[in-house]
Amino acid sequence: MPSRIYEQDMYLRSIELERERVPTFAEYPFHLGAIQHLDKLEFHPKVTYIVGENGMGKSTLMEAIAIAWGFNPEGGTKNFTFSTHASHSNLFEYLRLARGLKKARDGFFFRAESYYNLASNIDELDKEPGSGPALIDSYGGKSLHEQSHGESFFATFMNRFGGNGLYILDEPEAALSPFRQMAMLSNMHELIQTNSQFIISTHSPILMAYPDSIIYYLTQDGIETRTLEQTDHYIIMKEFLNNKERMLRELMEDAKE
Repeated sequence: MPSRIYEQDMYLRSIELERERVPTFAEYPFHLGAIQHLDKLEFHPKVTYIVGENGMGKSTLMEAIAIAWGFNPEGGTKNFTFSTHASHSNLFEYLRLARGLKKARDGFFFRAESYYNLASNIDELDKEPGSGPALIDSYGGKSLHEQSHGESFFATFMNRFGGNGLYILDEPEAALSPFRQMAMLSNMHELIQTNSQFIISTHSPILMAYPDSIIYYLTQDGIETRTLEQTDHYIIMKEFLNNKERMLRELMEDAKE
């Protein structure tokens, strides 16, 4: 867990599920194993990873943290208010946030699932008459819809994040090549040097590799703290790369059966 000496450097110190207020743990999202066992989750002052297999509730938890902080459920900054489909859960209503002493001057909720909607809203807002600079200028100056999926993701990471902020990223690697993922790690490090804090949900062992961090692994039985080398993502990827022929042979044989 993060040391108390870091608390003054944090924007978000922890979240706590107000369990006594939860109406039932038999319905979504509270029936999810990780949420059923959630009590208090402390964040690292630099990088906190929330990982696990599909269906464990990672995105549900990330979404709830972001909304409780004040971000739009579909992504963006606190200034975005668009809504295309209200699919988020009410988990955020039962989270108590412990904020640090410093106030964030920047922040962003990146959600791969609804990134298209965010890009569309930016284009729509820039079509409206106004005296200020175009919103897209903060994202590299080129419409996010006029770039490939990966290029537009990367443009947001490289241009919009200004430092001194809290950045909540849900599966940011979805459209990034391994090379871009490493470039993103480098950019994260620069932002951390300018007093930024990251909370990231990812399946990428590359993005999980930031050394000064904590990894929370979600399972049906709760939330565990693991090292990168203890995650299934790292173990499986390493095994595949080191024993490709054997792994492929076993996979092909399983498919025949």
